[in-house]
Amino acid sequence: MAVNPAKSSSVRPSRQTRVRAYLSPTLVFLAFDWEEGKNHDDFLGFAIRRTPGYSSQASAYLLNKVSFDPPLEGAKAVTSDKAPFQKFHWWDGGIKSTDRGRVFTYEVTPVLGTGKNNLHLQTQCKGSTTVTIPQAVEQGIGTFFNRAVVSSQSFTQKFGRKPKGKELDAAMAWLANGMEVAIPEFIGNQKDMNWAVYHLTDREWVLPALEEFQGSASIVYYLKKPPKNSKAKNPGGDEVNRKTIKLLEKERFSFHPRTKTSIMHDKFIVRKSAGEATAVLMGSANFTPEGLTEQANLIHTFESKALAGLYAKRQELISHDPTKKDTAVGAAWSPSMEIGDAKIRVFFPPEPSHKNTPGVSMRTVVDAIRGAKKSAIFCLFDPTDPEMLKSLFALGDNRKMLFGVVNSISDGKGKKSKGNSAEDAMKPPSASAQVKVELFHRSQKDHLIVSYDLFNAPIAPRGWLPEFSAIDLSSKSVGGTPAVQPAAKSKKKRKFIPSVHIHHKFIVVDGETDSPVIFSGSANMSNNSVFNNDENLLEITGSPRLAQIYLAEFMRLYEHYRARALWDQSHGGKRSPQPKKASTGDSFVLKTKMQEWVKDAYLPSSPSYITRVNLAGPMSGSAKA
Repeated sequence: MAVNPAKSSSVRPSRQTRVRAYLSPTLVFLAFDWEEGKNHDDFLGFAIRRTPGYSSQASAYLLNKVSFDPPLEGAKAVTSDKAPFQKFHWWDGGIKSTDRGRVFTYEVTPVLGTGKNNLHLQTQCKGSTTVTIPQAVEQGIGTFFNRAVVSSQSFTQKFGRKPKGKELDAAMAWLANGMEVAIPEFIGNQKDMNWAVYHLTDREWVLPALEEFQGSASIVYYLKKPPKNSKAKNPGGDEVNRKTIKLLEKERFSFHPRTKTSIMHDKFIVRKSAGEATAVLMGSANFTPEGLTEQANLIHTFESKALAGLYAKRQELISHDPTKKDTAVGAAWSPSMEIGDAKIRVFFPPEPSHKNTPGVSMRTVVDAIRGAKKSAIFCLFDPTDPEMLKSLFALGDNRKMLFGVVNSISDGKGKKSKGNSAEDAMKPPSASAQVKVELFHRSQKDHLIVSYDLFNAPIAPRGWLPEFSAIDLSSKSVGGTPAVQPAAKSKKKRKFIPSVHIHHKFIVVDGETDSPVIFSGSANMSNNSVFNNDENLLEITGSPRLAQIYLAEFMRLYEHYRARALWDQSHGGKRSPQPKKASTGDSFVLKTKMQEWVKDAYLPSSPSYITRVNLAGPMSGSAKA
């Protein structure tokens, strides 16, 4: 397959690099493929040049934090002509809000050589793409993904480990990545709004915008009172929104506690004019400082009377606090609406519960996954729907591209039963428990599914700052963190709500084709979200533009956490000391032979091969590469 490095300069000019860009308002994700690379032992990766460059530069190479030297303390990133990217995709995260609407050209050039002092850019084989950075709002649809990477070198270098005062404000705005502007602008100078909120505690942007708002607003909020006469130190319940209501008590606001479903999990705002709904803001982000900054989330805005009207109608229904049974009456997908280039339907759980029958909403998701032509990606807090996860696994097993990011992955030990008797111990684990065990095994086997992780102090790679999972946002929140410990029962160990880092709830099917399907909203793709909670779930079809945004933002998170997962697993976990070997930096040192980094990317039918061909290939609905 490979030729002698000495002969590698004889490259066929016709074998050019194929380049494809996936565009988000905040980054450009590039996928590239050089088929000729399989014939060169000394193929060492790609150099990527951007025109215009950064600041006043006419052009500039993208920077790589990994070089041919082991990383040292304070080491600076190296331009990719000197430290080529040893991947078939990368992203430009240096896109600013002022770059939206600007045109950029990216040139991707294969690099041959034997190491640091012997690199040869194969300019005759370079490929290029010219793109226009999209606006955050296009065709009546706004799309905002926050950065949510407190566990990153960029964050710690910019803001340190404990930002305070103005530095904390700047850190929050950097993490919010546009949400801090989108929500206050949506509230703006309107005269009438309908809200449905799980938690409303953000003092940084949301509450100031509400306090300045001079119109009227109806706000449905989640309320769970602790059990009466409870003597437990922590009796459970969730009343954090009550403190916010006291701050907002004004005649123009009406407040409606929602208590009859397991959780009122919606997070949306409907804007109205002359009593008619005109636009809606919705997504996975709670209106809390955590939800907008350090927890990975997204929000959409839709300028659509039809869609906003459905959300307004739903808010009005639950404002009267109907029972779960009454809320579920008539649960169904709405008619499809055209908004810009997208066709959109909405489903409002809870659904009527039928034993051993999956919900209508999740059946639609599962059917879309099973009908995938080329790929699926999922980014979910805690997926527990067995049929959905089985369908995703089957898709990957059937030689289609599959990637996933979740909040945490457990090996499933000790989850057979909630009971304590010998009879309980003999019972088989539930379907959701079984599929989560499978999730663990797959994450260990091929790393196509990863969870939140960080470079912890004891085993951080050399040259990388130790990271942390959260910043102190207590001064920016009403009543502190909304996470509440459930009531203790007898002598059982108390359970704590897990730390939230990946809070997304989206699945994208065939995102690199011309016929993608996106599912997004507040629902966690679980039994509870389908049958017991107030939720909203969108199905978006017909918009490759939106699918590209989702795919680009997803791959940013995936690659970020994949590096941490691989490092952590190879170094024995967070609690193990870093091995005292010279090779501890090997994962962060460029390779000097093609086989060492390409691995199976040129091996037909392997996951790496499928990813390489799919992402860099032309947009098509065809299953052919």
